Amino acid sequence: MPENKAVIYEGPGKVEVESTEYPSFELKEGPGVNPLNVGRKTPHGVILKVAATNICGSDQHMVRGRTTAPQGLALGHEITGEVVEVGRDVEFIKEGDLVSVPFNIACGRCRNCKEGKTGVCLNVNPDRPGSAYGYVDMGGWTGGQADYVLVPYADWNLLKFPDKERALDKILDLTMLSDIFPTGFHGCVSAGVGPGSTVYIAGAGPVGLSAATSAFLLGAAVVIVGDLNQDRLAQARSFGCETVDVSQADPKDQIEQILGVPEVDCAVDAVGFEARGHGREAQTERPATVLNTVMDVTRAGGAVGIPGLYVTGDPGAADEAAREGSLSLRIGLGWAKSLSFATGQCPVMRYHRQLMMAILHDRVQIAKNVNATVLPLEDAPRGYADFDKGAARKFVLDPHGIVRAHMPQPRQPA
Repeated sequence: MPENKAVIYEGPGKVEVESTEYPSFELKEGPGVNPLNVGRKTPHGVILKVAATNICGSDQHMVRGRTTAPQGLALGHEITGEVVEVGRDVEFIKEGDLVSVPFNIACGRCRNCKEGKTGVCLNVNPDRPGSAYGYVDMGGWTGGQADYVLVPYADWNLLKFPDKERALDKILDLTMLSDIFPTGFHGCVSAGVGPGSTVYIAGAGPVGLSAATSAFLLGAAVVIVGDLNQDRLAQARSFGCETVDVSQADPKDQIEQILGVPEVDCAVDAVGFEARGHGREAQTERPATVLNTVMDVTRAGGAVGIPGLYVTGDPGAADEAAREGSLSLRIGLGWAKSLSFATGQCPVMRYHRQLMMAILHDRVQIAKNVNATVLPLEDAPRGYADFDKGAARKFVLDPHGIVRAHMPQPRQPA
């Protein structure tokens, strides 16, 4: 049986790459595993050899100690891999297939799954609707920042790439299909982005940059990205975005300088609950700031997409209300402007096939836009540390060297 290693959360600010058990077709007791899931059989699953697995901002929330994640949790919900074992009940996925794994685990059988709401599947997490790999309070399905990982309900969950060799040539782009590209796209679709739209995206991290990429793909006329990290703002400008530095002034004033009016058609919150203030409060945590700002800058009758993560338990919050997810929102402003809101996990299956086709047919360069940077699995602690410092990069872990083997080689001097 092959050796397996995984990225393990060892407490606030610390992750380690450790030897761990090779996956089996049964959920076993372990850190974060819901007791009601222990012993659950998964003959409908497959085991993947992980080709690429990414570090996500949602992982970073846990590593910072801003959730109730238990020590010893195996991390990672952005997974692309090759099928190496197939459960007895799997009919259509075969050994050797190269696949993308939606970060939402979904059964395909419940009411929500049948309605396309795969982010809130009713059958995979005994505590509440919705589940994900390697994430706190999500049922305890083992994370995919590892050499090998189990994926349940494989025929339903997996997106098979139609041409394996062609997919390997674009593996760095395709690995973004497991989460951030569909998540950014979902934020824009929820906000009503379309041809000719003006769009404000709060946050220039990987999800924000994915949302900006998606806005252009959907036909936006102007995409404005707000952040206080200069390197991330420069990355947004590298593919045509306008930018506002929220540490300097209110975004509304800067939006007016760009558009001539202080409002946009659509807005996306790609920051979430660790938001900071604007202007003089830019270094102070203000968890409701972004939500209130996107309401303020969106025109009356517009919509706001909120793919940024908000939690029900934040032990590191500045006040008691925020520790349980209660924020000081200007809901009266949103009501007065007749704004629409969409929140929650992106239902990845709703978008990933279409986005795969856009990648395979060279309609989008998502890896370039998010500055994808490849690391071996053993360098995951360095990737987490650099990401925490605000690196303008999307770190992609490459456990078996598959991504590096298929990256374009630099030209040699004549």
